[in-house]
Amino acid sequence: MSQSLETTLAELKRGVEDVYSEADLIEKLKENRPLRVKLGADPTAPDIHLGHTVVLNKLRQFQQLGHEVIFLIGDFTGMVGDPSGKNSTRPPLTREDVLRNAETYKQQIFKILDPQKTRIVFNSEWLGELGTEGMIRLASNYTVARMLERDDFKKRFSNNQPIAIHEFIYPLLQGHDSVALHADVELGGTDQTFNLLIGRELQKSVGQKPQVAMTLPLLVGLDGEKKMSKSLGNYIGVTEAPSEMFGKVMSISDELMWDWYNLLSFRPLDEIAQFKADVANGKNPRDVKILLAKEIIARFHSEADADAAEQEFINRFQKGAMPDEMPEFTFEGEIGLANLLKEAGLVASTSEAIRSVNQGGVKIDGEKVEDSKLVIQAGTTAVYQVGKRKFARVTVK
Repeated sequence: MSQSLETTLAELKRGVEDVYSEADLIEKLKENRPLRVKLGADPTAPDIHLGHTVVLNKLRQFQQLGHEVIFLIGDFTGMVGDPSGKNSTRPPLTREDVLRNAETYKQQIFKILDPQKTRIVFNSEWLGELGTEGMIRLASNYTVARMLERDDFKKRFSNNQPIAIHEFIYPLLQGHDSVALHADVELGGTDQTFNLLIGRELQKSVGQKPQVAMTLPLLVGLDGEKKMSKSLGNYIGVTEAPSEMFGKVMSISDELMWDWYNLLSFRPLDEIAQFKADVANGKNPRDVKILLAKEIIARFHSEADADAAEQEFINRFQKGAMPDEMPEFTFEGEIGLANLLKEAGLVASTSEAIRSVNQGGVKIDGEKVEDSKLVIQAGTTAVYQVGKRKFARVTVK
């Protein structure tokens, strides 16, 4: 393998969980032609968060290397509903919902991808033409037994939870997308592995060279445990205000920061390795986290917004004499503010907590709290302060 091919392969594999198969990828790269690289997204929600951008970043890498990038909007499959990772049947969306969300997706992906070099397609173009006969022929390619090999289906079947017939159809439709597009490579999260591999099988069945399936890890959210999700509240939306983004990035643990660097940063790997070495030699990880926060904000807003968010953070936290080291606590499920302050040892009783709030002596992430009955929702991490000297970093899961 030539040095340039080795370098390209290493960069393409950066942050990737699995490649099916690496040998196929090398062979396709050796053909020295633009590869057709596909990423599909069902517009089931109006906004994209950082978790979604992990695969978009990889798509951008292929784009920068001169390959043909295809962003597939699943306007047809979105009405079916992808069962991947779900423990219950997901209700299909209306076509109006799907199209409305699709427009938002188109606007947001171009914060990462080059619009001049991105081909956007809608899978209703070919799936809508399948008809009854085509759907039956497609369904004949896979058995129920093979479908039940998939983890989420297997668990639901074992637990006597319902699996609708259309959910078996979904992976076949996604695989047929690859056939229709003659895809060379398909990207997806690790929860998409089964669907991506079906694409390989369907391509083989019609005489096409099978696509390379590349899966990427699911980004862990702000809570440090579960994948980033809007439903869990542990996410950062790409359209959030710069100051909100900055504060949320700064709230993640030092350990999680390195995973985020690997999956979200565009910095060279050797530069990130140097950051790790600097922290190991005593550099404050907060300073490295600031660089990550600014990089993310600049990507979705501007360099000026990133600088302003950093300055606001400094004004709110560092000038407020917030200590670098403080006790850390984790609580399960939503919790009232007064109870949280008591359990974190910041007050002796809930009545003292309520009194402190009413007197203006309680802050969350530097902001004064006025509601003593405030309930802290799950999926948040913040710094709680009582008076001038009592601090605690608390995660509510």
